[in-house]
Amino acid sequence: MKKSLLGLAGAVCLFAGQANANTIVDIAAGDERFSTLVAAVQAAGLADALQGPGPFTVFAPVNDAFAALPEGTVETLLKPENKDQLTNVLLYHVDDRELTSNKIPVGSNYFKPLLTSERTCITRSSGGVDIADGTGSSANVIIADIKADNGVIHVIDKVLLPGERPDCH
Repeated sequence: MKKSLLGLAGAVCLFAGQANANTIVDIAAGDERFSTLVAAVQAAGLADALQGPGPFTVFAPVNDAFAALPEGTVETLLKPENKDQLTNVLLYHVDDRELTSNKIPVGSNYFKPLLTSERTCITRSSGGVDIADGTGSSANVIIADIKADNGVIHVIDKVLLPGERPDCH
Protein backbone atom coordinates (compact mmCIF):
# COMPACT_ATOMS: atom_id res chain seq x y z
CA MET A 1 0.00 0.00 0.00
CA LYS A 2 2.93 2.30 0.60
CA LYS A 3 3.96 4.20 -2.50
CA SER A 4 7.43 5.37 -3.26
CA LEU A 5 7.48 9.15 -3.37
CA LEU A 6 10.24 8.96 -5.93
CA GLY A 7 8.02 6.72 -8.03
CA LEU A 8 5.17 9.14 -7.46
CA ALA A 9 7.33 12.02 -8.63
CA GLY A 10 8.19 10.05 -11.75
CA ALA A 11 4.52 9.33 -12.37
CA VAL A 12 3.68 13.00 -11.99
CA CYS A 13 6.33 13.89 -14.58
CA LEU A 14 5.25 11.06 -16.88
CA PHE A 15 1.64 12.13 -16.92
CA ALA A 16 2.23 15.87 -16.77
CA GLY A 17 0.07 16.36 -19.84
CA GLN A 18 -2.89 14.68 -18.14
CA ALA A 19 -5.06 16.10 -15.39
CA ASN A 20 -3.43 15.17 -12.08
CA ALA A 21 -4.33 16.09 -8.57
CA ASN A 22 -1.81 18.38 -6.96
CA THR A 23 -1.73 16.97 -3.47
CA ILE A 24 0.71 18.09 -0.83
CA VAL A 25 2.85 15.04 -1.69
CA ASP A 26 2.78 15.84 -5.43
CA ILE A 27 3.90 19.40 -4.83
CA ALA A 28 6.69 18.42 -2.40
CA ALA A 29 7.93 15.60 -4.65
CA GLY A 30 8.12 18.00 -7.57
CA ASP A 31 10.22 20.59 -5.73
CA GLU A 32 13.91 19.89 -5.11
CA ARG A 33 13.89 22.16 -2.02
CA PHE A 34 11.91 19.42 -0.25
CA SER A 35 13.95 16.34 -1.24
CA THR A 36 14.96 15.59 2.36
CA LEU A 37 11.37 16.03 3.56
CA VAL A 38 10.15 13.74 0.77
CA ALA A 39 12.71 11.08 1.76
CA ALA A 40 11.58 11.37 5.40
CA VAL A 41 7.88 11.12 4.50
CA GLN A 42 8.68 8.05 2.41
CA ALA A 43 10.73 6.43 5.20
CA ALA A 44 7.93 7.07 7.70
CA GLY A 45 5.29 5.61 5.37
CA LEU A 46 3.19 8.80 5.47
CA ALA A 47 2.90 9.46 1.71
CA ASP A 48 -0.48 7.76 1.33
CA ALA A 49 -1.94 9.65 4.28
CA LEU A 50 -0.74 13.00 2.95
CA GLN A 51 -2.21 12.20 -0.45
CA GLY A 52 -5.61 11.68 1.17
CA PRO A 53 -8.46 14.15 0.95
CA GLY A 54 -7.32 16.22 3.92
CA PRO A 55 -7.57 18.99 4.61
CA PHE A 56 -4.00 19.33 5.84
CA THR A 57 -1.65 22.15 6.62
CA VAL A 58 1.99 21.13 6.34
CA PHE A 59 4.74 23.31 7.73
CA ALA A 60 7.39 22.01 5.31
CA PRO A 61 11.07 22.42 6.22
CA VAL A 62 13.43 23.02 3.31
CA ASN A 63 16.57 20.92 2.82
CA ASP A 64 18.72 23.58 4.54
CA ALA A 65 16.55 23.21 7.67
CA PHE A 66 17.34 19.49 7.82
CA ALA A 67 21.02 20.19 7.13
CA ALA A 68 21.10 22.55 10.14
CA LEU A 69 20.22 19.71 12.54
CA PRO A 70 23.13 18.24 14.48
CA GLU A 71 25.37 16.04 12.33
CA GLY A 72 23.95 12.54 11.84
CA THR A 73 20.42 13.41 12.99
CA VAL A 74 18.74 12.98 9.61
CA GLU A 75 20.59 9.75 8.86
CA THR A 76 19.65 8.37 12.28
CA LEU A 77 15.98 9.31 11.88
CA LEU A 78 15.82 7.67 8.44
CA LYS A 79 16.89 4.27 9.81
CA PRO A 80 14.02 1.73 9.87
CA GLU A 81 14.44 1.16 13.61
CA ASN A 82 13.72 4.87 14.22
CA LYS A 83 10.54 5.03 12.16
CA ASP A 84 8.35 5.89 15.18
CA GLN A 85 10.57 8.81 16.17
CA LEU A 86 10.69 10.05 12.55
CA THR A 87 6.90 9.76 12.30
CA ASN A 88 6.50 11.84 15.47
CA VAL A 89 8.79 14.57 14.12
CA LEU A 90 6.90 14.67 10.81
CA LEU A 91 3.43 14.66 12.40
CA TYR A 92 4.55 17.64 14.50
CA HIS A 93 4.59 19.57 11.18
CA VAL A 94 1.02 18.69 10.14
CA ASP A 95 -2.34 20.13 11.17
CA ASP A 96 -5.59 18.45 10.14
CA ARG A 97 -7.15 21.71 9.01
CA GLU A 98 -6.47 24.00 6.10
CA LEU A 99 -4.80 26.96 7.78
CA THR A 100 -4.04 29.52 5.12
CA SER A 101 -2.11 32.45 6.52
CA ASN A 102 -5.25 34.59 6.74
CA LYS A 103 -6.84 31.94 9.01
CA ILE A 104 -4.00 32.16 11.53
CA PRO A 105 -5.10 34.71 14.12
CA VAL A 106 -2.90 37.70 14.87
CA GLY A 107 -0.97 37.17 18.09
CA SER A 108 0.26 33.96 19.69
CA ASN A 109 -1.98 30.90 19.77
CA TYR A 110 -1.54 27.24 20.59
CA PHE A 111 -2.21 24.83 17.77
CA LYS A 112 -2.51 21.07 17.99
CA PRO A 113 -0.55 19.22 15.29
CA LEU A 114 -1.37 15.63 14.32
CA LEU A 115 1.20 14.50 16.87
CA THR A 116 -1.55 14.32 19.47
CA SER A 117 0.60 14.61 22.57
CA GLU A 118 2.09 17.93 21.55
CA ARG A 119 1.27 21.60 20.99
CA THR A 120 2.95 24.28 18.93
CA CYS A 121 2.70 28.00 19.37
CA ILE A 122 2.09 29.91 16.17
CA THR A 123 2.61 33.65 16.27
CA ARG A 124 1.36 35.90 13.51
CA SER A 125 2.47 39.51 13.49
CA SER A 126 3.20 42.23 10.97
CA GLY A 127 6.66 40.65 10.69
CA GLY A 128 5.25 37.29 9.53
CA VAL A 129 4.48 33.92 11.05
CA ASP A 130 6.69 31.82 13.28
CA ILE A 131 6.14 28.50 15.02
CA ALA A 132 7.70 27.65 18.39
CA ASP A 133 8.56 24.00 18.93
CA GLY A 134 9.20 21.81 21.95
CA THR A 135 12.89 22.71 22.15
CA GLY A 136 12.39 26.39 22.84
CA SER A 137 13.33 27.58 19.36
CA SER A 138 11.16 28.60 16.45
CA ALA A 139 10.84 28.36 12.70
CA ASN A 140 9.87 31.19 10.39
CA VAL A 141 7.40 30.78 7.58
CA ILE A 142 9.44 31.85 4.56
CA ILE A 143 6.81 31.08 1.90
CA ALA A 144 3.13 30.97 2.85
CA ASP A 145 0.05 29.51 1.23
CA ILE A 146 1.24 27.05 -1.41
CA LYS A 147 -2.20 25.70 -2.28
CA ALA A 148 -2.70 21.97 -2.83
CA ASP A 149 -5.88 20.10 -3.68
CA ASN A 150 -5.91 18.63 -0.17
CA GLY A 151 -4.63 21.56 1.87
CA VAL A 152 -1.86 24.10 2.08
CA ILE A 153 1.91 24.13 2.52
CA HIS A 154 3.81 26.78 4.45
CA VAL A 155 7.56 26.58 3.85
CA ILE A 156 9.63 26.92 7.03
CA ASP A 157 13.32 27.46 7.71
CA LYS A 158 13.75 25.03 10.62
CA VAL A 159 12.74 21.47 11.48
CA LEU A 160 10.26 21.57 14.35
CA LEU A 161 11.01 19.12 17.15
CA PRO A 162 8.58 17.84 19.76
CA GLY A 163 9.46 18.23 23.42
CA GLU A 164 8.30 20.59 26.14
CA ARG A 165 5.13 22.58 25.52
CA PRO A 166 6.34 25.91 24.10
CA ASP A 167 5.64 29.19 25.83
CA CYS A 168 2.86 30.97 24.01
CA HIS A 169 2.20 34.56 25.04
